[in-house]
Amino acid sequence: MYKRILIATDGSKLSEQAVEHGINLADLTGAEVVALKVIPRYPQSYFEGGVALAAAEVARIEKQWQEEALVSVNAVKSAGQAREVKVKPVTVKSDLISEAIIATAKRNKCDLIVMASHGRRGIKRLLLGSETQQVLTHSHIPVLVLR
Repeated sequence: MYKRILIATDGSKLSEQAVEHGINLADLTGAEVVALKVIPRYPQSYFEGGVALAAAEVARIEKQWQEEALVSVNAVKSAGQAREVKVKPVTVKSDLISEAIIATAKRNKCDLIVMASHGRRGIKRLLLGSETQQVLTHSHIPVLVLR
């Protein structure tokens, strides 16, 4: 059925449920897993009202985000190993999370994307946006959304 499943994670509790379901599905179908965490770049805009940080401080923060992302995807790898599912941990740096998810799925020849949705509605959804909705709208690969 599925040969390679991309599981997008952000390390949240909700995302952990998507990881569990994705690994179970991979185990049932004999699929491999690509565990993905997208890391945003540190905002450099001076119009956000914040104080600009020195380049060294920005690099330190981005390095910390990279290390945290590696912890998240390696946790998926460990969960996969417990079920004898092959997991490839991947981190990608991008400000466009949904595009990075879709591009990574294509690049790794995935035939399913598994991700969580916080299920925000109304004004919160408009203000915060929905990466899941963007993936659903623009992906040509099937998407399994867990809430």
